[in-house]
Amino acid sequence: MSITHLEPQQLWQHFADINAVPRASKDEDRIIQFMLDFGQSLGLDTYKDSVGNVIIKKPATLSMSDRATIIIQSHLDMVHQKNNDTVFDFDAEGIRMIVEGDWIRADGTTLGADNGIGVATIMAILASKDIEHPAIEALFTIDEETGMTGAKGLEKGILSGKILLNLDTEEDDEIGIGCAGGIDVTATSKLQGKFIDPSEYYGALVSIKGLQGGHSGMDIIKGLGNANKLMNRILIAVDSQIHIQSLVGGSLRNAIPRESTANIIIRKEMYDNVCLSMNKIIGDIKLEYALLEPKLSITIEKYSPGSDAIIHPDDQARILKVIAGAHNGVYRMSPGIDNLVEASNNIAKVEINKDQASILCLTRSSVESTKAEVVNALRSVFELGGFEVATSGDYPGWTPNLKSPILATLSSIYEQKYGQKPHVAACHAGLECGILAERYPGLDMVSYGPTIRGAHSPDEKVCISSVQKFWDYTMDILKNIPKAS
Repeated sequence: MSITHLEPQQLWQHFADINAVPRASKDEDRIIQFMLDFGQSLGLDTYKDSVGNVIIKKPATLSMSDRATIIIQSHLDMVHQKNNDTVFDFDAEGIRMIVEGDWIRADGTTLGADNGIGVATIMAILASKDIEHPAIEALFTIDEETGMTGAKGLEKGILSGKILLNLDTEEDDEIGIGCAGGIDVTATSKLQGKFIDPSEYYGALVSIKGLQGGHSGMDIIKGLGNANKLMNRILIAVDSQIHIQSLVGGSLRNAIPRESTANIIIRKEMYDNVCLSMNKIIGDIKLEYALLEPKLSITIEKYSPGSDAIIHPDDQARILKVIAGAHNGVYRMSPGIDNLVEASNNIAKVEINKDQASILCLTRSSVESTKAEVVNALRSVFELGGFEVATSGDYPGWTPNLKSPILATLSSIYEQKYGQKPHVAACHAGLECGILAERYPGLDMVSYGPTIRGAHSPDEKVCISSVQKFWDYTMDILKNIPKAS
């Protein structure tokens, strides 16, 4: 079944259209041009700012010309992730979408519902001829997923609205009023390779697959398996008996790593005993994660090693100790909001070869001082282990405002439509609202959206009936924007 037959058809058609356009973070030229062509084809005021954000402005319908101008915002980029056994070229292919009951997923890749459903919703409103709405400034930002550079570089003075609707929340009963800030932490160390006689060794390919992964902010509270931490746990247990040739785990900072592979060599006479020791650790890990990670697979495959250099044993020992000591997961829960993570760290990617070791992290916190504390803790471990540490991509959180007028409007509409109060919450994820508030002080902001599961992983899916609910809710919001003051 094609998704374009689903309701609301105009939204799903636009979602299909943008999912045919490659739109990885920091490689958004094609989707930017697509959006410029879209706005211009409608005869609307369409503009690209200096960093690549696209702004499309649509006048109010006649009945709502006295209402306040609103900014509706979503980001154009998506996380490109696929399963290792999925053959797919993100740079050349459109996302292959599958309808399963009340859900849409992709075939072995991320779906792009984050934030493509928001983009498609705004497109449908801009293209409509029968939807009542106030004056709209549609803001399509770039590079939200890997640095929020679009929001950071948004030009001042091109937007006039004082109300902002961000369409990047992933529970359809939730209204977001706050989020965490974040910072990238990168640790690197130069290594000295060592050559040995490969005829004396067997190779072992250790592979971790099948972890759930997911969003490194929203899903960090679940305690899911981190492939980098699990691989390190296996290798450090046999550190003195193995030689690492290479290791790669994880991919993107904002995704909990699902997979890791390590090429190690073991002396022939020790191979069976070392594998027995590793399998003991693997058994413990599978038992511990049996409920959380039922699809976890950890395998050891024997092979004949080549003449590639190994990591020097001294370097290997310190690297494994550094990864073992570096914090991963929830660091502190919020003392003021139930079940909200205040600070966390995701050890997102580890790459080791004969020349260099690198460890990439994303640290998040809704409190700037706690964010600094986590970074300092990581820096201390990394520098003690001989790594150089650099930070980048720092962005602020979004401070909740429970007295927000637009929050009161959305809450009232939700309660009247659905007979219950919405869940008003802050989230442990990076939304652009905090940055946009710095660029445009005084904005009254909320975030909402349809139900999406597994964002940033190939398990990503969006609920069809939830999208219909989100669309209906949005139509009522547009009709109830207050009059301009």
